[in-house]
Amino acid sequence: MNLAIKSIYAQLEAANIDGLLISLPANISYLTEINSRDAYLLVSKKENIYFADSRYTQELKKNLNQAFTLEKINGSVFKLIADTFGRLGLKRVGFEERYLVCGEYKNIKKELKKAIDLIPTHSLVEGLREIKTPAELQKIRKATRITIDALRFIRDFISPGRKEIEVAAELERFIRYRGAATSAFNIIVASGPNSSFPHHITSQRKIKNNEPVLIDIGVDYLGYKSDLTRVFFLGTMETILEKIYNIVLKAQQEAIKKIKPGVRINKIDKAARRYIAQRGYGRFFCHNLGHGIGLEVHEEPNISAREENRLRPAMVFSIEPGIYLPNRFGVRIEDLVLVTPEGVELLSDNLDK
Repeated sequence: MNLAIKSIYAQLEAANIDGLLISLPANISYLTEINSRDAYLLVSKKENIYFADSRYTQELKKNLNQAFTLEKINGSVFKLIADTFGRLGLKRVGFEERYLVCGEYKNIKKELKKAIDLIPTHSLVEGLREIKTPAELQKIRKATRITIDALRFIRDFISPGRKEIEVAAELERFIRYRGAATSAFNIIVASGPNSSFPHHITSQRKIKNNEPVLIDIGVDYLGYKSDLTRVFFLGTMETILEKIYNIVLKAQQEAIKKIKPGVRINKIDKAARRYIAQRGYGRFFCHNLGHGIGLEVHEEPNISAREENRLRPAMVFSIEPGIYLPNRFGVRIEDLVLVTPEGVELLSDNLDK
């Protein structure tokens, strides 16, 4: 049985909870070490049960670890889950309050035939996922390598007259040939004034000469994600654009210099935000500095001004300061970092070499 399951057992015991019903696919994937789809997982000391329907049973019989029992869904999954609680004699069962939707909760509650309490829980599994194992790091490194190669490749493809959506499509093709299952999210290609929207929806706009093209891309490699952003320039870069780019780059460097075990996370955000504010652009940096990455593109830790927790070795997250001037342009530079026992490793440090 893996250490993550044992840690969940300990957390449940401390909270006086008999079992935990997990519905977030990333959390199920993490605990079972397989790619989970359309499933529920019950973790308890009496039995760990994986609920799935007939579309997946053959695959699961081959790949599911012996620490888990496969329960085939044949009819109402909510009745099956409720009956399982009763069969195992569970009295207090936790559920993921952020991920079990209201309708599912009501359906399970309705099917309970015994007095069983459903207890909301928060981040029991996500807290474990903050610290990456060597196997997880290997997959994140590979995902990042594919992303680096894609951004290098696309430099020569971007040209005036091409549509943003064409660039995104070419990136999607490239990463799949390199081994990615898919992009980790909808690839952002934002040209000219569109780059002033932090989460621009890639459009039919044609790229023009003498303007920036912001590309935000990540890939999914064996379930693990990457996320990098670069700004490319066509033709001549105007003075203000060069100035903003250098401010954002320096702000990122200031933040990365602060990263080491034991440092409060909000100090990292503060370092970048202070640098940008001191140069008069504080109100144009409108989002958090970064986010954890792994089985999800956005996961813990959250790199923000409000986060009081301290950094620990084997955390992986993005550092992505940005400045967005409305109706003109935006600049964001995003890299992934790994907290090491000694300090920090920049996972994408060879992108610009």
